[in-house]
Amino acid sequence: VIFAVNCGGSAHTDLNGVHYQADYNTVGINSDHGLQLSINRVPTPDQILYQTERYHSETFSYDIPIKEDDDYVLILKFSEVYFTGSNMKVFDVRLNSKHEVIKGLDIYHKVGKGTAHDEYIPFKISHKSLLINDESSPFKGVLTVEFIKGHLDNPKVNAIVVMKGQVSDVPKLAPLAGAEEADKDFDDDDDTSDTNSNTDNTQTPHSRKLSGPPVVNPYAVDDGSSYVVPIAVAVGVFIPTVFFLCRL
Repeated sequence: VIFAVNCGGSAHTDLNGVHYQADYNTVGINSDHGLQLSINRVPTPDQILYQTERYHSETFSYDIPIKEDDDYVLILKFSEVYFTGSNMKVFDVRLNSKHEVIKGLDIYHKVGKGTAHDEYIPFKISHKSLLINDESSPFKGVLTVEFIKGHLDNPKVNAIVVMKGQVSDVPKLAPLAGAEEADKDFDDDDDTSDTNSNTDNTQTPHSRKLSGPPVVNPYAVDDGSSYVVPIAVAVGVFIPTVFFLCRL
């Protein structure tokens, strides 16, 4: 591993021994909104990598220095911690302003909410050229990973890793397993959630509105009306009784 960053969060060393540096980026917003969720597919100690994130209301990027010619894999880590439907957050990923490596990423559609999702992008650096997907471009020692703003909410990323080798060398997430069935249930709501696609979500997750009003506590307010009927009944019984006793 030649580079790893926990986007939006502090430094962390995962169970595979990979050390993630604290996020140094100052563009966009770092968020720990995901800390309220338990992330599926990831051991508890490493969930922090998917609970913090960086997002922005515009396109943003990370610059990664690469000095040696070799085969590499770019690993982008994601989890949807806010939206509860597909087609609500969709964005692209591009390398060095030329190579579109991910088109129309919809994290929720891929795995649902609160579930880890990794994208693997193999590439090669050779003789001052970046080689990827049968394309090449001049390479000047820096890989720029761009998260492209689209018309469906904001681009984001939870963590980034670059390592030497092939995709087969990358430690993989646990299988989705039961999450696949949950995913089907989530997608059943897609048609009803499409009307919310244009909602402005540029505010921080902490300032976003909750999904509904708080449940009213029936015991929180008592205007005394519950006592009226019993008192009226008691008075109605008491007065005739007193009148009867007085006649005796």
